[in-house]
Parts: sequence; structure tokens; C-alpha cells
Amino acid sequence: MEDKQKKATAYWKENVRYLFILLFIWFLVSFGAGILFKDFLNTFKLGGFKLGFWFAQQGSIYVFVVLIFVYVYLMNKLDKKYGYNE
Repeated sequence: MEDKQKKATAYWKENVRYLFILLFIWFLVSFGAGILFKDFLNTFKLGGFKLGFWFAQQGSIYVFVVLIFVYVYLMNKLDKKYGYNE
């Protein structure tokens, strides 16, 4: 029983680590690129729009959707690693 608890604790720690990393990436893209680094990014253009504006309006949404798929991939891998893939 104790071994099962250790496995569950290790699984949860790895899951939380993935969450923090992915949320930090999303924060950098949404808040960082859209607000903090907007002036620097606006010196570049993407599809005729300033890059800072693009990240604030579209880019952060695209990155969020990609991060969802990355999270699903990582969790499937983690489930297999700890034997929770049913």
C-alpha cells in the first residue's frame, strides 16, 4: 500500500510540474508578448499586423490550443510511465 502511495505522489508531482511549465509558457505568450514586450514585438510584422498586437489578439489563443495538445501528450506519456493508462 505504501508503494502505491509513493507512486501516486510521484505521479502528482510530475503532473503539477508539467502544469506549472505549460502555464508559465502561456503567461509569457499572453501577458508577456501581448503587454510587457509589446513595444519591442511591434517592430516586427506578421500578416500585415504588428507582432505585439497579433499576439494579444490571436497568438496567445493559438499557443493555448497547442499547449492543450502538448498537455494531453505529456499526460498520456505520464499515465503509461506510472501504469495508469486504462
